[in-house]
Amino acid sequence: MRFTKMHGAGNDYIYVNGFEDCLENLSELSRKLSDRHKGIGSDGLVVILPSENGDFKMRMFNSDGSESEMCGNASRCVGKYVYEKGMTDKTEITLETLAGIKVLKLWLGRNNQVEKVTVDMGEPVLDASSTVPVNGTTYEVACLSMGNPHAVLFMDKIDELSLPEIGPLIEHSPYFPNRANAEFVEKISEDCLKMRVWERGAGETLACGTGACAAVVAAVLKGLAGRKTTVQLRGGNLEIEWSEENNHVYLTGDAVTVFEGEVKLTA
Repeated sequence: MRFTKMHGAGNDYIYVNGFEDCLENLSELSRKLSDRHKGIGSDGLVVILPSENGDFKMRMFNSDGSESEMCGNASRCVGKYVYEKGMTDKTEITLETLAGIKVLKLWLGRNNQVEKVTVDMGEPVLDASSTVPVNGTTYEVACLSMGNPHAVLFMDKIDELSLPEIGPLIEHSPYFPNRANAEFVEKISEDCLKMRVWERGAGETLACGTGACAAVVAAVLKGLAGRKTTVQLRGGNLEIEWSEENNHVYLTGDAVTVFEGEVKLTA
């Protein structure tokens, strides 16, 4: 099986062309390949497939084998992949996901390479804020969906947090029966937020596109940020805009090819 390792703001996945390779047991395959000691190493596996409803279809599996509805960083890399592999000559692409059709706008740079991608993430689905008890501490959490569930917590000094301790407790809280991505957000200025993320099914990652979108929406609703805001993550920056015109959230960031290779699949 041939693969391409790519990342968006440090959120790295293994990308496979499902037009060429007919793969089975994708959940188990993601677990094996994502292992950073015995496999290729990644936050998960992305398979690019034909779509009856869009230009392409994306299936995305976390490193624990669970399938996610949507991933903003992976979506950007899919756009770069299909354009630079000659699978399309479009610079505006419709991508089918389990969270619906997403529109990708490709930004070209030197040598006609895709340098960044903007994803129309659609409208946020808002839920009531909640208080969630964790180890005797009660946290105020903004709950919303960007195609997948998010729990956003605002606090100071997020660099001092032990995410391996608190992250799983939020993810697996009984308040979130389908588990949740947990975003820990610190306000830097009116147009800048810092964020760390514990992703459902993957643990702490260097970035989460849907999580950054959720953080900005929650920050706007709390009066902490404007509708155009930079989110600083450990893997890089993402630009988020929550449009007043159509209520859609737009995610812009890099898409980077790391390396390509071939792996022998064993039964």
